[in-house]
Amino acid sequence: MRQGISPGSGYAGPRRRDGRRDDAGHGAGGRVDLKLGHYAKDGIEVIDVQGEIDMYTAPRLRELLIDLVSQGSYQLVVNLDKVGFLDSTGLGVLVGGLKRVRAHDGSLDLVCTQQPILKILKITGLTEVFGIYETVDQAIAATKGRR
Repeated sequence: MRQGISPGSGYAGPRRRDGRRDDAGHGAGGRVDLKLGHYAKDGIEVIDVQGEIDMYTAPRLRELLIDLVSQGSYQLVVNLDKVGFLDSTGLGVLVGGLKRVRAHDGSLDLVCTQQPILKILKITGLTEVFGIYETVDQAIAATKGRR
């Protein structure tokens, strides 16, 4: 991490000459931004992800997951419903996040109805590892039921 920049400060990487951020990501159709947001609901941290999770953008999601766990959030729901692309780097970030919360007896569940993303999760066997739900409310209810 760069000195003087605190986690969660909104820092999104260095600016290029044209003013865009270098870590915004490069999609097949050009530049694709990854939008991340999070909020607490019923004591569970919900992370909204929009865009593409690939080798360029995944580090931002990884940093957010690490920050949340380091702040004591061990019950996480990652909403992937507005994710159009997920590569192996993104899968690795999700698995890494799951390992971090499980080290604290926590959970990381996914919200996803996007068939291409669900297909990737199924092919990789991750549907057996993550709880996958159709809505944030269903994921929260399942998480609360495990407490």
